[in-house]
Amino acid sequence: MENDRELDQDHQVPPGVDEKTVRALGALSKALETTERARGHLYGFHQLTGTADFELDYAVRLLREAGHEEQAALVESELVGRNVVPGCWTFQIVEAYNSTYYRPFAAMEHQIVEELAEGRDHLLEAHFKTVRRTPGHPDHTATPPGP
Repeated sequence: MENDRELDQDHQVPPGVDEKTVRALGALSKALETTERARGHLYGFHQLTGTADFELDYAVRLLREAGHEEQAALVESELVGRNVVPGCWTFQIVEAYNSTYYRPFAAMEHQIVEELAEGRDHLLEAHFKTVRRTPGHPDHTATPPGP
């Protein structure tokens, strides 16, 4: 990966780090990025479910106004504030995911990058940037413009 030397120091492969290690770190990083996306979907699930629960208040009110007390009472007692899985609202699922899976995963990825690549992130992507850009093209520079 010698042709990566145009990149800033933070994105150069440290001496002694081989290509397989860079690829392994890239795969680990991609797995964490996928987990970040899954976590975002989980927060979306949390927010959408909460929004739906509050919308039920409106439905209950309208059912009552329309004279459908029995149906309003059913929705109010059976759906408003209901657990989404036994014993849990969505915030508890998010908290469990974060503490049981996401935070340990992120910490381990960080630890391994520190141990194997001097804490330098995205080495594989930086390598791809080097080999995929057009030399001399103003929109394919190796690093951002200076201050």
